Amino acid sequence: MTRQPLSDEEIAAALRELPDWTVQEGKLHRQYQFPSFARAIAWLVAAAVEAEKMDHHPEWCNVYNRITVNLVTHSLGNKISNLDVALARKMEKLRSED
Repeated sequence: MTRQPLSDEEIAAALRELPDWTVQEGKLHRQYQFPSFARAIAWLVAAAVEAEKMDHHPEWCNVYNRITVNLVTHSLGNKISNLDVALARKMEKLRSED
């Protein structure tokens, strides 16, 4: 998939499809909460596998049962791109399967 920065309108349209995501500090942002640390880590590993397949890696942090995710494309000058939205969608799919 070619990396392409998104316009403000394209980002707004993507956020309508990803209602739990916001833009914070110029990055797609979401915090997930899980019933336990083990479930959070299991989701994290599954999301890491998807990110690796895309060669697109998130900024994230895990504290107990919470995972905070920030997505931005560094190779495009730290802009939100189509890859960020695609990875956010994959993360949401994984969460719905959890």
